[in-house]
Amino acid sequence: MKTALEWKKYYSSPEFREHYIYDNDDLGVSCTDSGTSFKLWSPSADSVTLNLYHEGDGGAAYAHIPMKKEDQGVWSRLFDENLHGVYYDYSLMFGEENVRSADPYAYACGVNGRRSMAVDLKMTDPEGWENDRAPEKGTEQIIYELHVKEFSWDPSGGFPEQYRGKYKAFTCPDTTLYGDGIHPTGMRYMKDLGITHVQIMPAYDYGSVNEAGKDTEFNWGYDPVNYNVPEGSYSTDPAHGEVRIREMKEMIQVLHSQGFRVIMDVVYNHTYSLDSWFQRTAPWYFYRVFDDGRISNGSACGNDVASEREMCAKYILESVLYWTEEYHIDGFRFDLMGLMDVDLMNRIRKALDERYGRGEKLLFGEPWAAAETAMERGAIPALKKNIALLDENIGMFCDDTRDAVKGSALKIKRPGFINGAAGKEMDIVRSARAWCASEEDSGRDEEAAAGVRAPSQIITYVSAHDNQTLWDKLAETMPEADAAERMRLNRMAAALYMTCQGTLFLLSGEEFARTKNGLEDSFNAPIALNRLDWKQAWENRSLVECYKGLIALRTMLPGLCDKSARASERICNELTADGLVSFEVDNRSADGSERWSRLRTRRGGERQYEQKVDLR
Repeated sequence: MKTALEWKKYYSSPEFREHYIYDNDDLGVSCTDSGTSFKLWSPSADSVTLNLYHEGDGGAAYAHIPMKKEDQGVWSRLFDENLHGVYYDYSLMFGEENVRSADPYAYACGVNGRRSMAVDLKMTDPEGWENDRAPEKGTEQIIYELHVKEFSWDPSGGFPEQYRGKYKAFTCPDTTLYGDGIHPTGMRYMKDLGITHVQIMPAYDYGSVNEAGKDTEFNWGYDPVNYNVPEGSYSTDPAHGEVRIREMKEMIQVLHSQGFRVIMDVVYNHTYSLDSWFQRTAPWYFYRVFDDGRISNGSACGNDVASEREMCAKYILESVLYWTEEYHIDGFRFDLMGLMDVDLMNRIRKALDERYGRGEKLLFGEPWAAAETAMERGAIPALKKNIALLDENIGMFCDDTRDAVKGSALKIKRPGFINGAAGKEMDIVRSARAWCASEEDSGRDEEAAAGVRAPSQIITYVSAHDNQTLWDKLAETMPEADAAERMRLNRMAAALYMTCQGTLFLLSGEEFARTKNGLEDSFNAPIALNRLDWKQAWENRSLVECYKGLIALRTMLPGLCDKSARASERICNELTADGLVSFEVDNRSADGSERWSRLRTRRGGERQYEQKVDLR
C-alpha cells in the first residue's frame, strides 16, 4: 500500500480529480418496495464484494456477491427485492490486501456499528411522522444544551425506569420530581423556563460507548463512527437497527409537539479513529496529511477530516441535508468548526436556505481548532479571525463574551468582570453589541478587526459542556464567598449575557447552579456526576426564577433580539468606570412601534456587583 503522502499526491492529481469525483447523490443503500440498490465509492479498490448477514453482530455471511465497477470510482449492485433489515458489509481488495469495512454511507447499522443495515426508511416512521412540523421560530432563540443520557438518568426526574437515559424518555412530556405530580421536570420544566431550541449533544453512532454494555457507561459522544445513523446506546434495542431510528424520530416528534426546535451537535472534523470506514474504503482520501507526511491533528483526536476535498465536502453536505430531511432537524452545532473550510460552511448555509428558507435552520459552531491543520488548495479555515468571510447566518461561539463575564475557561483561576477582574468594562460593552464594531473601536479588538457582520454571527453564552460549569468557575475564583454570594454572582452573570445582542445559549442546569464538583472535563466521567439533578432545580428555584424572568424579559426587547447588520447602532450612550458599565438600547420595533422605547442598563458598581435595568 502507498504511504499517506503518496496517497495525498495521487488524490491531488488532475487525473484523479477528472475521473473519480462522483456527482450523483445515491451512494449508500436505497431500499424500497421496487428493489434495493447498493452503491459504494472506492476509487482505488481492485474489487469489492458485498457480504449479507441475518444479524447485526455475529454469525457468518449467508451470501458473498461481487459488486460491479462503474464510472467515477463507484461500485454497485441492484436487487429486485426489498432487503429491509438485512445486514451487510464489504470486502475490498487493494492489490494483495483484503479489507473488511462497513458502509460509510449507511443509514442504519447493527450493534456498535460494525455492520451496516439496509433500511426502508418509511418503515421506521412513527405514527403521524408525515405531519410533524417544527414550531414557529418566535421572536428570539434560546438554546439549551442537553445530553440524551444526562437528561433523564437521575431518578429525581420522574421518568419511567426503562426509559432513563434513552430517546424514549423524551416521549414522556409530563414528568415531575420523583413522580410527585407537583414539581415539573424534563420538558414541562424547560417550557416553563422559556427554552425554544434544544441542542442535543452527539446522537449519531459513536464509538466510545459499548452499545451492548452496561447502561452506566457514559461519554459525551464526540467520537463518530457512522455519521448518518443514530447512536444505539440511547435506544431500547441497539441490536436491531430500525429501533434506534424510530425512537430518535419519536424524540424529535415529541419535542416539536411540545414547542421546541431541535439542534443536532455534529462532529465532521474527525472520526473516532483513523481505522474508520472512510479509511478502509478510500485510504487517506478523507484525511489531511502535511507535506512532510505527518498526520494532521488539529482536532487533538489523532486525525483531521479533509473537508476541502470534493468527495468529503459532498459527504458532509449531503449528511447535513439527510438529517434535516429524514429526521426533521432544525439546526446544527459544528464541533471545532475552525477545522472546516469557509467554502463548505457557506455551501451548507446556502443549501439549507434554498430548501427551507433564509435562516430557517440554525447553523453555528466552535470557531477554533486545537492545533494547526493541513488544509489544501488554498482552503480557508472557518476560524474566528475569518468570520467576515462567512455568511451572516453562520454563528460562532463567542469566547470573548464568556471570558469577559466570568473569566477564562482555560485558566480556571482567572476571574472576569463579575468575580472581580479589572479592565473588563469595555469588553462588556462590546459583548452587549455582539462585538460588532463601532467607529471608535474598529481595529482595536480581534472581532472588530475580523469584521463581525451582524449579531446573527455571535452565540452569546457563559457555559457549555466543555470546561467548568458556571457555578464551579465561581467557586474556583471566589473560594471565600459563601453560597449566597455565589448565587448573587450567578444571577449577575445571567443578567449580563442575557442583555447582550447575539443568540443566547446555556448549558442545561446552569440556571439551577449545576455542578460537576469542579471537574473541568467530564467527557467520560461517570453518569452519576454528569446527570441532571432535577431535585436541585427545585432546591435552587429562586435562581431558576431569575433565569425565567430574564428570558421572558428579553423576548420583549427588540433592541436586544435584533440580529440585523445595523443592530449594534441600537447600543448608545455608553459609560464605563472601574467595575461599572452602563449603556442605553434603542428598543423600538422595526415597524416603529414600541413597548418601552428605551432600555437603560447599569452593570456592576463598586463592590456591589449589581445589575439594574430601567425600562422607559
